[in-house]
Amino acid sequence: MALPAAAQDAAPAAAPAAAPVDPKAVLATVNGQPITEADLSLAGEDFAEELAKVAPEQRRKAILDVLVDLRLMAGAAEKDGLDKSEEFQRRLALLRARALRNEFFRTKVDLAVTDEAVKKRYEAEVAKIVPEEEVHAAHILVETEDEAKAIIKELDGGGDFAKLAQEKSKDPGSGKMGGDLGFFTKGKMIKEFEDAAFALEPGKYTEKPVKSQYGYHVIKSVEKRKQPLPTYDQVKDQVRQLVLRDTFVDTVSKLRTDGKVEILDPALKAAPSQPPAQ
Repeated sequence: MALPAAAQDAAPAAAPAAAPVDPKAVLATVNGQPITEADLSLAGEDFAEELAKVAPEQRRKAILDVLVDLRLMAGAAEKDGLDKSEEFQRRLALLRARALRNEFFRTKVDLAVTDEAVKKRYEAEVAKIVPEEEVHAAHILVETEDEAKAIIKELDGGGDFAKLAQEKSKDPGSGKMGGDLGFFTKGKMIKEFEDAAFALEPGKYTEKPVKSQYGYHVIKSVEKRKQPLPTYDQVKDQVRQLVLRDTFVDTVSKLRTDGKVEILDPALKAAPSQPPAQ
């Protein structure tokens, strides 16, 4: 809805910048215990999947409600002595270990994977690639050899390949685009077609029809080149995952080597170890 003219004149040119959030700011208390902005932020990360279903403007209150209920139930559980049971202590130890493991991963693995490390890995991986030859070709597909020969005769007389493809090709996909098939490497097309396309010099077309299971082709080579290598920006996310994985595996392997692990159960001791899970 547009503002009235008077309101437009009074409206500020831009909204004021939001004040910085103080993580120690107390938002609520539960039985005298504070809930801070930092608590809200941490809970928001922990309940991110559930919060995705909540309207953005309602999320802060939803997180606060969750924390209030959590604190109330936790307090009631302590009052009933549930925190003293062996089962709870085992669960608490596991949760603590998981939280520490996640913080170890964040600080020792995730933060260790720098942009420089990713770029170096990209350069190493790219150096291993032997670019394949690829050809940019076009074709005109017809049902009979005589039709294909007639098209070649027209081309010999100066006919326009793209126009003839649009008029005569039975290929519903490329025909509309003047027979253009784009670039492809070996192994992407049927053998008869591929052999003829790669044998042509750029700018040349087949002097004889090429027969395949689809009919008869008149093929033109537009361009040949080595397949372009992926740029850093195209694959940096995938490369980062490779570096992250290797860093994680190396870190865990070193911990296992330096640590003292004894498997006492015979069956578990004989079973092969699984790769470390991120």
